[in-house]
Parts: sequence; structure tokens; C-alpha cells
Amino acid sequence: MVYFMGDMHGLLDPLVVCIEKYMPTSEDTLVLLGDVGVNYYGGRRDNILKAIMNDIGIEMLCIHGNHERRPTRELGYIAKEWNGGLVWYEPEYSNLLFAKDGEIYDLNGLKYLVIGGAYSVDKYYRLAHGY
Repeated sequence: MVYFMGDMHGLLDPLVVCIEKYMPTSEDTLVLLGDVGVNYYGGRRDNILKAIMNDIGIEMLCIHGNHERRPTRELGYIAKEWNGGLVWYEPEYSNLLFAKDGEIYDLNGLKYLVIGGAYSVDKYYRLAHGY
């Protein structure tokens, strides 16, 4: 089964509600539609959130929003083939997959084109502070 939810902004409550309500298994995929909040600061806070989400034990495909860093090799991510397209991941958080813009993924026989992000109203603030 494939589940979709969006805009967690680093808050676990919406994720917990989804998990408790639908009880996904390790065979399922949860697609997080932008502004997940795990690549915001690029530090300890992000890693704690990634560890908690990874330990839930289900595969999560994260599509970046307008408040997140894009995963790259320079940030320690590795690219791999997944469901017909390429995703980024970190070995220590193997359940968290990060979609690459322009890739097409096949989930349960349906194809999804992924293009994340949007114009960010806080763009210049984030640039000024190195986010």
C-alpha cells in the first residue's frame, strides 16, 4: 500500500497519527509531500528526527519542499535505483529515501513524476543564515 501525507515541518505528531490510524507495515511506502523538516538545518536536530523516523520501520519517500536542502553527494547522500527512478539516501537512515526532481517512480503499478519545491517566502533569510 502507498500512503501520502505532506508538510510535517519537522513535527512528528502528524506522522504518529498516520501510523496509528493506518498501521502501515514494512511492505508499505509512505510518501511525504514536501517540507518534511529533516533537511532543514543540516545538523543534530535533523539527524535526531531522521533517526526517529527511520526506526519506525517503514519506507518513506521524501519529496523536498521549499524549506529544505536538496540531498547531494556533498551532504553525504548516496544515489540508488528505486522503483524505476533514482533516490538519495544515507546508509544510517536507510528507510528514508529522498526523491530526485524529474524522476518517475512506479508505486503499485502507477507512475509518479516528482518535482519538489516551490518559491520560498523565507529564501533570503535562509540564504543569509546558511540554511
